Amino acid sequence: MRSLKLAEGCKGTQVYALNPSAPTPPLPPGNGGGGTGGGVGDKLLQHIQDHLRVNSVRSKSSRSYTAPNQANAVVSPESLLPFGLPVTDLLEPQIDPCLKFADLIEKMAEVYRRVDNCTQLEKSGAYLEQCAIFRGLSDPKLFRRSLRSSRQHAVDVHAKVVLASWLRYERREDELIGTSSMDCCGRNLECPKATLVPGYDPESVYDPCICSGSSRLEMNDDCDVAECSTSEEVDYDMSFCIGDEEVRCVRYKIASLSRPFKSMLYGGFRETKRGTINFTQNGISVEGMRAAEMFSRTSRLDNFPPNVVLELLKLANRFCCDELKAACDSHLACLVNNLDEAMLLIEYGLEEAAYLLVAACLQVFLRELPSSMHNPNVIKIFCSVEGRERLASLGHASFALYFFLSQIAMEDDMKSNTTVMLLERLVECAVENWEKQLAYHQLGVVMLERKEYKDAQRWFNAAVEAGHLYSLVGVARSKFKRDHRYSAYKIINSLISDHTATGWMHQERSLYCSGKEKLLDLDTATELDPTLTFPYKFRAVALVEENQFGAAISELNKILGFKASPDCLEMRAWISIGKEDYEGALKDIRALLTLEPNFMMFNWKIPADNMVELLRPLAHQRSQADCWMQLFDHWSSVDDIGSLAVVHDMLANDPGNSLLRFRQSLLLLRLNCQKAAMRSLRLARNHSKLKHERLVYEGWILYDTGHREEALAKAEESISQQRSFEAFFLKAYALADSTLDPKSSDYVIQLLEEALRCPSDALRKGQALNNLGSVYVDCDKLDLAADCYTNALNIKHTRAHQGLARVYHLKNQRKAAYDEMTKLIEKAQNNASAYEKRSEYCDREMAQSDLSLATQLDPLRTYPYRYRAAVLMDDHKEHEAIDELSKVISFKPDLQLLHLRAAFYDSMGEGASAVKDCEAALCIDPGHADTLDLYHKAREPNATDQK
Repeated sequence: MRSLKLAEGCKGTQVYALNPSAPTPPLPPGNGGGGTGGGVGDKLLQHIQDHLRVNSVRSKSSRSYTAPNQANAVVSPESLLPFGLPVTDLLEPQIDPCLKFADLIEKMAEVYRRVDNCTQLEKSGAYLEQCAIFRGLSDPKLFRRSLRSSRQHAVDVHAKVVLASWLRYERREDELIGTSSMDCCGRNLECPKATLVPGYDPESVYDPCICSGSSRLEMNDDCDVAECSTSEEVDYDMSFCIGDEEVRCVRYKIASLSRPFKSMLYGGFRETKRGTINFTQNGISVEGMRAAEMFSRTSRLDNFPPNVVLELLKLANRFCCDELKAACDSHLACLVNNLDEAMLLIEYGLEEAAYLLVAACLQVFLRELPSSMHNPNVIKIFCSVEGRERLASLGHASFALYFFLSQIAMEDDMKSNTTVMLLERLVECAVENWEKQLAYHQLGVVMLERKEYKDAQRWFNAAVEAGHLYSLVGVARSKFKRDHRYSAYKIINSLISDHTATGWMHQERSLYCSGKEKLLDLDTATELDPTLTFPYKFRAVALVEENQFGAAISELNKILGFKASPDCLEMRAWISIGKEDYEGALKDIRALLTLEPNFMMFNWKIPADNMVELLRPLAHQRSQADCWMQLFDHWSSVDDIGSLAVVHDMLANDPGNSLLRFRQSLLLLRLNCQKAAMRSLRLARNHSKLKHERLVYEGWILYDTGHREEALAKAEESISQQRSFEAFFLKAYALADSTLDPKSSDYVIQLLEEALRCPSDALRKGQALNNLGSVYVDCDKLDLAADCYTNALNIKHTRAHQGLARVYHLKNQRKAAYDEMTKLIEKAQNNASAYEKRSEYCDREMAQSDLSLATQLDPLRTYPYRYRAAVLMDDHKEHEAIDELSKVISFKPDLQLLHLRAAFYDSMGEGASAVKDCEAALCIDPGHADTLDLYHKAREPNATDQK
């Protein structure tokens, strides 16, 4: 199913340490198992890797069923846990490298006010701060929207280049085969030509760009200048002598190039009276001087080779020829199209202070990321102090640039020297308070990862002094690593005492206490923020230490039911191996590899894909046909993690299957793992051998990153080449993503009907029938909708129960609607949404029970909180209603929740609180009409009070 909730819920944090004292299984005979301790572990790891190489060859030659007794003959279960099970004493959570706040809502409101009140020329920086805040939230759409706004309001060429390149990087188009880094998406927003046009023009960024049918030269050259006529007679009245040759010129034309030339030719110097001037010692060739003469008459550089234009640039700098310099700068900037050209020309640009040329070179470096980050010459320019100073001298060293670069470096290798140097440059560029907080905090995080604890503590302290309270967690952790446990405890205990407690505060304090106090802190952390993974993992490992493997798995199931977290999947697989549930372990590791293909298990000791090869012989082997049937069953039972595992297994046999890659992306979107979903979509596009299929996948990539119109164009182009289910479905889906009038609804219905006429499998046809039923319901065609849902159920599209229940409800058949949702609850493995929906078809007491279950299964679903709050308000329990909403807002700042709480505050006469919530909601969606109305209403009495 396509999902509009594209939250990036797949950032893994591998924080499990291993028990060094855990007993290590003996090595098989003949493998040199005479050592003990770490030596045994190392040799056993080598044994596993040797086995994997042999087993990998076997797996490629045969994927037939292997009986369990045969499997045990190949792999001993003891070898699967060479480093033992994790222990509680060595577990700890990672520190988030993003900005984090004790009162996120207050910060969001503050940033909204800044954006709303600043001048037009300051908006880009305000939106960049908003980007930094949204970076730490789970919804990537918010970050991308703020980044687009920052690019829209960019004032200078440098900011346009950096932000447009960042937007492109977010789509990772560098991974699409057959594309160039300088390819354009069709809008000024990201167009590599439009970014080099000086000037502030926020209204034009979403217009079609100038790429089609134009050369880069047309961008800045004055097209209305008359072409030079070679046949036109020119009255030459002087010459420049260079060596043995003369270049004839028009004196007043040369004089017009600059004041120094004018003074030389008309200012009473010796050259004023001479008809021939010796110019040999001025560093310009005959070709260069002829080009200068030509430019003096035509103001054009069209026909000159780059080496001549570079000479002209030097001449312009030497004789202060501003117009000539600008023309050379612009012309050379237009010639930069690849990394080699950029590396060659940037040195000239820096030496000759050519702003646009350097901008064009930077643009290539940035659009080639992340690969260009491994080029030593690029690294030297960006990372060295001298390189930053040279860029700064031309206005090309900004906080935005190093913010972008440092994020990529941290994703690539947080501990590398490159990351440290880029963050040091980021610190040097930080001017505003939030910039210093971010730069200092991230340097602290990196130093902590590098185990340089004194430096980490110093940078965290600097961040705290700049106003970033969350960095106190880093200060405490740095002290803890240096055996100052009590000092760390006091820091976090004081933080909890002085501020409204949050989940991350109690989670951190739990590290520095023990026994019941530790467990109480972890339980409180989960209560305040159920999305934190560490408390679940700690409780699970504590249960494993008591040999309660089943209870440990159940604890991890709680969070994996609503958050596909790689580290929790790893932990569940780890424990499953311990209880010899190899099928379960293999399923989790396959799902884990779908989220993070290079994941390293057991504290970065063994690649996860190696563990798949070890476990596969111990699990049931299935043919590709069996896998399709299993996928159908998992999909029908709404078991997304199980479906991911099956698809991963199928791709091991058929890695180039673009259809499977696309199915994989749909599942990942359903799990709110957008980053992994986009990777699967890119792979689907790259592996597709048919042009019309590639267009569909490119369309989904565009749609899922906010480019709806471009996605529609891709769908239409695909249909023009080949009528297919997916092309019609994409077009219908993109069109339906707006308020539909009757005419538009009829068109969407036609598109879905066309899709259903095209060949496809039952999984996708069921989705199309479900969507078609939804459109029919919106058009009040209930019988047709019921037919669609029934047909979808006939091919086991389980989610159609929800649509059919809605039809029954609209027909005033409430009992039938309730029963239909009960069927979905019984069939679906992930059924929080089903409980939520069923609550609409029963009385208040039963609804409260269903919604309580929905919250328990998935605390990220907001409707149950809103319902309970509304009931409390109806019962005149205003403060309890506010508390109900505040409970979820603290870990999920949702637009509807904030709007509802603002409305409650307004009804209670608490105008200031209502205004703050409105501002935070408008930070999420500045155009939300109901919130804007409430905001203006709530501000009026406040303004009166202030007067």
